[in-house]
Amino acid sequence: MREYKSQTKEIIATTTFSTPIGEMFAAASKKGIVMLCFFTPFNIEAKIQTLKDTLNADVIPANSEIFDALKIQLEEYFNKQRTTFEIPLQLIGSPFQVKAWKELLNIPYGKTISYKQQALNIQQDKAHRAVANANAQNMIAILVPCHRVIASSGKLSGYNGGVEKKEFLLKLESNND
Repeated sequence: MREYKSQTKEIIATTTFSTPIGEMFAAASKKGIVMLCFFTPFNIEAKIQTLKDTLNADVIPANSEIFDALKIQLEEYFNKQRTTFEIPLQLIGSPFQVKAWKELLNIPYGKTISYKQQALNIQQDKAHRAVANANAQNMIAILVPCHRVIASSGKLSGYNGGVEKKEFLLKLESNND
């Protein structure tokens, strides 16, 4: 008798929306937000492929209740009415990347740390370049605040959305009027 393996793929819902610093693309699994990034199609395609491969998922435009909460919380954030997010996240990456990204969640609103400090915080004293690379691969902008990590010199360096967006976010968070 022939054996059939049923393979049920996970569905990743996607949407786009506007923010004060440009269009953003979001993707969510049943577990939470898996991607929130600035809309640059070439960049998004590679990230979508990572989601498809890692989660064995189909990625489709769809409505999701989590997107409603995400949009509300981001709007509050941009209007300086929110300093933390209460959205479930599913971090997709290597164990080292996930460890680095979880450390980003510990950086308080309005504060910055260096890549070197982030490496020290995860007990990887000499891994500041690896931490910087992990942050560059962060697929959940703003909610996983890699924009709060700067060079030891105080200089703003590298950000997936562009340094000008990083600067905007840091200014937004530092002006607690």
